[in-house]
Amino acid sequence: MAKITRRLLPKSKPTPPQRVKKSRNRAAAGQGREKSAKKPATKPVPARATKKPIKAIKPWTPAEVREAFSRFRTANPEPKGELEHLNPYTLLVAVVLSAQATDAGVNKATRELFRVADTPQKMLALGEQKLRDYIKTIGLYRNKAKNVIALSEKLIAEFGGEVPRTRAELESLPGAGRKTANVVLNMAYGEHTMAVDTHVFRVANRTGLAPGNTPLEVELGLERVVPAEFKLHAHHWLILHGRYTCLARKPRCEVCLINDLCRWPEKTV
Repeated sequence: MAKITRRLLPKSKPTPPQRVKKSRNRAAAGQGREKSAKKPATKPVPARATKKPIKAIKPWTPAEVREAFSRFRTANPEPKGELEHLNPYTLLVAVVLSAQATDAGVNKATRELFRVADTPQKMLALGEQKLRDYIKTIGLYRNKAKNVIALSEKLIAEFGGEVPRTRAELESLPGAGRKTANVVLNMAYGEHTMAVDTHVFRVANRTGLAPGNTPLEVELGLERVVPAEFKLHAHHWLILHGRYTCLARKPRCEVCLINDLCRWPEKTV
């Protein structure tokens, strides 16, 4: 039997491990980390424009205030309120009805009403339901009818059927607030009060005559700056100016009597 011999293969030298350049790998790893750390690209947000500080409105001088009201007096020496009335009671009722309504709309309803009910006694005799029929064209007429009946009852029960002459007593009546009291005191009894409605509030703030954040602030501001000789008619002049000239949306600066005195930065003259 033939002898089998095994040939031993020469041992191959182990291949040395590949050297990895650490600097490159580290750099690549670093780049990988940087890429993964980067947030997705977003559109650049434009920087917000910084608001310019509002310049303080220069207060009116006493001479300017006097000049403004002198012009109003020359143009309209005896201004009248536009709410139609026959006596202090009908004036009170008209002002209560005028809340959130126009004077023209109130007058349209009260012309017929006051022919049949111009005293608290007659108003109670008319009754709430029939009163509603007269004033149903006025906003919030149901609630206003309740207030008119209630204030009529209180006038008879506590004031002998007469409209009181003090602000506190007037404000105690249903439906009557500070503005209502000021209107009645001024128009019925000649008191130097400042009734601030939406027109007066706008004119006082826009012109810088008596700026304020609330009607009361404007009222007190007007009382401070308006000379005594103009106080009786001051709020009527301002109401009419706001209603027909210094309009809310498109003020008529070109025909304004006081456009040279007005502090409004957006005036068109």
